Order: sequence, then structure tokens, then C-alpha cells
Amino acid sequence: MRIDKLLANMGYGTRKEVKKILKTGIVRVDATPIKDPKTHVNPETQEVTVHGEVVEYRQYIYLVMNKPQGLISATEDAEEMTVVDILEPDDQLFEPFPVGRLDKDTEGLLIITNDGKLTHQLLSPKKGIGKRYFAVIEGEVTEEDRKTFEQGVTLDDGYVTKPATLDILSSGSTSEIEVVITEGKYHQVKRMFESVGKKVTFLKRLSMAGLELDEDLEPGEYREMNDEELSFLREQVAQSKNSDM
Repeated sequence: MRIDKLLANMGYGTRKEVKKILKTGIVRVDATPIKDPKTHVNPETQEVTVHGEVVEYRQYIYLVMNKPQGLISATEDAEEMTVVDILEPDDQLFEPFPVGRLDKDTEGLLIITNDGKLTHQLLSPKKGIGKRYFAVIEGEVTEEDRKTFEQGVTLDDGYVTKPATLDILSSGSTSEIEVVITEGKYHQVKRMFESVGKKVTFLKRLSMAGLELDEDLEPGEYREMNDEELSFLREQVAQSKNSDM
């Protein structure tokens, strides 16, 4: 990795600012002063210091966010605010991206990382990673609906979803439910209920791969995933098929 990119990723400034730092000679690699920003270093085998302080290099960042309504799950957009836009500048330096998508008007657990391998595993259809949602439904959700979800729902485009677990919390003119799906089709939960003649009026993701939403996080707040959560997530991926089901 180029030394200017490494230092920029570690929060020492923009690439332009890092180049100015390098010119002063205070950056050393294995005790040798480095001034050329194009110099390649291996942070895993070489010691990089700035003013004598060792640069603790981190390749990946793992964040858990309580996504608020009104933001889109993307890294950038010409018209809309994204979940990445509200990250602190130091976190944005890692160029993270959301793991999957939550609709603009959906809130709840969203994992944000720059670990492409873990992201692929979490989203791979072969893994069948469970995602659990709480929803408020306009209309009476019935036992028949539960059985339909269990068998797979035919969506408006003819696609038949994989079996989903539907738990009816309350039923009436307005119903409350929890549902676990193992796919991430466009507006899937909303379309599944539309297929049985009902409308989702509120949707919140509660968990993904068994990792629960931190209820201490207000919508729009996020924090770094702790080591225990990251280890748990990796274990779930390693042993998964339908770990939330």
C-alpha cells in the first residue's frame, strides 16, 4: 500500500495534507525517513511511525447502525442523503459500504463495513442468512398468512420467495408481526404482504445473522462492532444455513 494512502486511511489528513507531512521527514518506515508519497509499505511487516509514534494500521472497519428513516442504503447519491454521509469523517476514510439495503423508509439494524469477503458471505443466497424484522401491518394478519409465508409467497412478478417465518404478535384492523426472511429482494417484506392483500406501514430490522440491534442506539446513531459481536457474526456465517430460522 502507498504510504500516503495508509496515513490518510489512519486519519492523518487528506492525501494532500499527508504529502506535506511526508515532506517534513517525520514519517519513518523501519526507522528510515520516507518523503515520497508513492513509496509502498507493508503495514503488517513494517513499522511505520509519525513523530516517533507507531501507526497502528487497521485494514477493516465494522460498524452497526440504527438506520433512521429518510436515508438510503448506499455509499453515495446525487440527490439523496445516504447512510455513509452521516458517518464521522475518520470512519469515512475506510470507504465503508452498507451490507445489503434497507428501504429509505425502513429503519433498524444496518451493518456497515469495508470487508468485502464478510459482506459477500452475509448476502450470499447459498448461506441463507436470516434477517428478522418487526412490522406494523394495515389489515388482519391471519394463521393462513403464516402458513403462506412458511411455504413461500408468490410476488407480483411471479417470483416465489423462500420459506419465511411469520410470528403474529397482534392481529386486528392493524396487526403487529415479526418475520424472518433469508433473501433480500427489492422491497421484499412489503411485497410479500401485498401478495396476501395487506400493507406494511412501518418496518424495522431487528437482527441479521443473529446479531441483534443495539437498542441503546437511537435512529441515526452508530458504533463500532465489538470483538464479541464480530466473532459471533463470523461464527454464524461459518456454520450457517438459515441461522436465524
